[in-house]
Amino acid sequence: MTSPTTNLPDDLLVNAADEVLIRQDLTLTALGRRPADRLLRVGRLLDVHSRTWLEDQEIVIKGRRIAYVGPAGSYEGEVGERVHEPHLVAVPGFGEAHKHIESSHLTPEWEAALVMPHGVTWTCEASHEFSNVNGARNLEFWLEARRRGSPMKIFPLPGSAVPPTAYEWGGGHFGYDEQKAFLGESLMVAGLDEVMDWPSVSNPENPAYDRLWGMIRATFEQRGVVEGHGAGLRDLASINAFAGAGVASDHEGWFLDEIWEKLTHGLFIELRPHSLPEVIQGLIEKSLSDWSQIAFVTDDRSASDTLKIGATDHNVRLAIENGLAPEIAIQCVTINPARHMRLTPWVGSIAPGRFADIVLLDDVERLSIAKVWADGKQASEGTSFVGVRPEIDWPDWATKTVRIDRVVAPQDFRIAAPSDAATAKAALLRPFHWADDFITMDLPVRDGAVQRDPDRNVTKFAIVDRFSGEAKVSRMFWLGTGPRTPDTALGATLGHDKHNIWVVGSSDEAMAMVANALNEQQGGWVLVSGGKVVARVHYEVGGLMTARSAEELDVEMQRLYAAGAEIDWMYEPTFSPRWWPGFPERLSFATLTCAPWRWVLVAPSEHAPEGFVNVATGETHPVVW
Repeated sequence: MTSPTTNLPDDLLVNAADEVLIRQDLTLTALGRRPADRLLRVGRLLDVHSRTWLEDQEIVIKGRRIAYVGPAGSYEGEVGERVHEPHLVAVPGFGEAHKHIESSHLTPEWEAALVMPHGVTWTCEASHEFSNVNGARNLEFWLEARRRGSPMKIFPLPGSAVPPTAYEWGGGHFGYDEQKAFLGESLMVAGLDEVMDWPSVSNPENPAYDRLWGMIRATFEQRGVVEGHGAGLRDLASINAFAGAGVASDHEGWFLDEIWEKLTHGLFIELRPHSLPEVIQGLIEKSLSDWSQIAFVTDDRSASDTLKIGATDHNVRLAIENGLAPEIAIQCVTINPARHMRLTPWVGSIAPGRFADIVLLDDVERLSIAKVWADGKQASEGTSFVGVRPEIDWPDWATKTVRIDRVVAPQDFRIAAPSDAATAKAALLRPFHWADDFITMDLPVRDGAVQRDPDRNVTKFAIVDRFSGEAKVSRMFWLGTGPRTPDTALGATLGHDKHNIWVVGSSDEAMAMVANALNEQQGGWVLVSGGKVVARVHYEVGGLMTARSAEELDVEMQRLYAAGAEIDWMYEPTFSPRWWPGFPERLSFATLTCAPWRWVLVAPSEHAPEGFVNVATGETHPVVW
């Protein structure tokens, strides 16, 4: 990309030397010695640095950047084009300090088309999802849309969780050397994605200890930001240790007291909407006067949910509805995350040198968005995206990521009985099982195999390796999830964070059919019932995303939900129906292996041949005995 009037590169994809050329051009343009491309005049403008409103302002743009901001009529240089919006209010483009774009299930160019009308112009991509699929091409993947002209700024944070624990393996492996190379390759790389394997960071005996600390070291050397994931770390000693490790933030806070302790111990707090109302009200009651260490994030939000409720603009509205001043709420998605991620030279405010990313509001209190500008041009009109969406034919390294070189058979899911007794003891997990010990239960044996027990909410859960070609299978029994309907199974290639295939089912035959269908379609969701595939969702890019519009993807998702509504799903009474309603989509998160998880099921490895391992201690155990 080049500036239209100077032929200079005008993007952070360039190196620091080219960035200096851009800054030299902006300097001369601000002084009126070189012509500007356009001038946007607005009725009011929010200066987020001082939290003040400025009346009747003009924003002078050169290439994709802002060269000058001042009262209307104050700029003395030449301007190619003038736009006047006297009734609209300008605030900076919204940014995400922590977001998994993969969880929207859209490729970056389509993500931009979805979220930019909601004011989002930049995102710090927490890239341990695609990196676990193809770590070697991770940076190339996240920068490709920008290289081709997308107005969305994606700042990749290479994943610390690649692999998520020392007991997992697959499509990527990042350590000191990889992180150092990432940070040196592009100014877009802002730091290290959420450090979530706390047992590895806090225990020198953990086999991933050196890898994690190597990535932290590389990030420190390049003055990057080490992002954190402090789930379950609520005692004072752990909070102190977490901050002392150099981890700069946490987005996993649920409760006001926990968040207050983390805030007062130096952590940058990234609030997600599930606890945002209570926390905002609580912080106001505590008379918090300095909100600069607070940002709002979406973390994981599907395209279907964004179509319903919005992007981070939803978070801002939620904060305003719960008593936060609009100006502060806007700071929490603009200057606050930009300062935290050390990106203020480029994003976070309407100021010289920054990208000309501007949200134009027609109602501040309701955060009603009329138009969005990005890279100095209009990118949305109302709810419609009108910016550049490059056509990308993603290559095989992005679309051929499910590698299974054989037919998966029902026998792969059989769990042999340890003896010819009528019952066997079995280890069980359930979704979001954070206890120190696994569950045990006596299960029936038939024809030499341990059986499910739907009367006691017991079904079978499996992980199928999709990286080696061998389709190594780990299987065990789970409590309170999956289908009670006979001959039914559900599976996906979306399984945080390793993203192997997971399958849950009431018969081994149905589970095998799901695994083979997912291999055939190269990723997504498959629901099988009665011996046939009854619903599919295609995630053909990385097995995580699709290169289609949010609306097209949502059509497939709604078909999956409709088919799922015909199935009788188990769930445990200990889980609130709000958390576990019917169709078990949340199983895509039940395969997490980060804190506060203990016992988990992963793909078979040399350390854990059956895949059943305690990620906090490294202990393994048979699934039946």
